[in-house]
Amino acid sequence: MDAFFAISDPTRRAIVELLAQHGELPASEIAGHFPMSAPAISQHLKVLREANVVTMEKRAQQRIYRINPQAVQEVESWAGRMTRLWQRRFDALDDLLREEMTRQAPPS
Repeated sequence: MDAFFAISDPTRRAIVELLAQHGELPASEIAGHFPMSAPAISQHLKVLREANVVTMEKRAQQRIYRINPQAVQEVESWAGRMTRLWQRRFDALDDLLREEMTRQAPPS
């Protein structure tokens, strides 16, 4: 399972955003932010953990979750590459449109 699959679900993205805001949280506190059962949130956390998007540390009876920065960097890096690729394509389209407008402009 990869990070992209893990964050494809809106609830899991919301969990990642929550952890990004708070740094680390116990599973019970994460569950308290959502209108679904704790077992359902636990399943979402399991997917995020298996995809290595989050890490979990046991402290006494609590499971503490935090974002894995390396996984987030991988997603960010991919998104950056896609942004640059599309920007180049849009720039080429702009150039083509400018050239076409120049050709179609009436002579002065």
